[in-house]
Amino acid sequence: MARPFLKASLVKQILVGLILGVIFAAVAPEAAHYAGFFGSIFVTALKGVAPVLVFVLVMSSIANNRVADGAVEIKPIIALYCISTFGAAVIAVAASFMWPTVISLATPEDGLSAPGDIGEVLTGLVLNIVDNPFRAMYNANYIGILAWAIAMGIIFRRARQATREMLEDAAEAVQLIVHLVIRFAPLGIFGLVADTFASEGFSALMGYIQLLAVLLGAMAFVALVWNPLLVWLCTRENPYPLVFMVLRESGVAAFFTRSSAANIPVNMEICNRLNMPKSTYSVSIPVGATVNMAGAAVTITVITLSAAYSLGIDVGLGTAIFLCFVASVCAAGTSGVPGGSLMLIPLACGLFGIDQTTAMQVVAVGFIISVLQDSTETALNSSSDVLFTIAACRRAERLKKQRGF
Repeated sequence: MARPFLKASLVKQILVGLILGVIFAAVAPEAAHYAGFFGSIFVTALKGVAPVLVFVLVMSSIANNRVADGAVEIKPIIALYCISTFGAAVIAVAASFMWPTVISLATPEDGLSAPGDIGEVLTGLVLNIVDNPFRAMYNANYIGILAWAIAMGIIFRRARQATREMLEDAAEAVQLIVHLVIRFAPLGIFGLVADTFASEGFSALMGYIQLLAVLLGAMAFVALVWNPLLVWLCTRENPYPLVFMVLRESGVAAFFTRSSAANIPVNMEICNRLNMPKSTYSVSIPVGATVNMAGAAVTITVITLSAAYSLGIDVGLGTAIFLCFVASVCAAGTSGVPGGSLMLIPLACGLFGIDQTTAMQVVAVGFIISVLQDSTETALNSSSDVLFTIAACRRAERLKKQRGF
């Protein structure tokens, strides 16, 4: 009887776990507290694997990144990827300021170390960057982990091919472990939801609904306003026929596969059908599946600010701007596994002095709403890959005509 459930998609399993957790909390609230043990195991496993994932994945990605400079359209496409991702983080900050969302979190007894001003944030940021790499891993100092991963990745770009292949194998091994941990997400979500609803009541559900609404609303704004604006600046043409086409043909497929990597063949087929230069899209589409992560930037920003609001931390404009930069960098290093962007939320939470245990509670909340959040995020990310590739190619054609070629 359990075999059909085990073979079902992770989205369906998480949905089942969420529903069962709500029912269990309503029927047996006392027993539901004991179910929280499963949630604690899941959160602890996430805490254990996340630092290793960030370090190995980012280092391997940089060391093995070989972007061909021969195609003239590649650099504008990369620029569009970066601008779109940073703009998405800014939009997410604006949405969170307009609709601040509070979720139920258990705060540690010793309180929180919230930054006092922008100078304190800068000081803490620099000290975290230069921290000992082993201490950064042990203390889950994600800023330090990311800094060392980037530095080592740049150095390993000059290493022998066998060394870079070993790094790539290590990254795949870590991702397999992450896959294994995330396969237990339904059981962890069941325990977390049951314990939360038994303790806080069903009013906690409203916080999740509002958080999901802010996330999806920000992503929709990026897809239907921000990205079309960038396309118009490139092509000087009505962007919406192209935008709706890529959302329909690429976004829908990515929504159900929940993997930008799995959607690469779909995006390449769209480019091939539209007679885009193969030398361009054969590079830009795979690179986009790794670094073009506007949806992930929205997720990291909105959920991090929600955690800050929930803990009573005052978020200033300067700190919010830093969060946009951090979220953009984090998004570019997001793992390709379902819920990969959620694993980098603790890094952003570090800007507000939020401890590791509380940050992982926030990650677990993200998994609760990931049934829709992750699918929508992937649809935005993957459809943007082909959208900006086509826009940059059309821009190149327009410039050639203007120059008389």
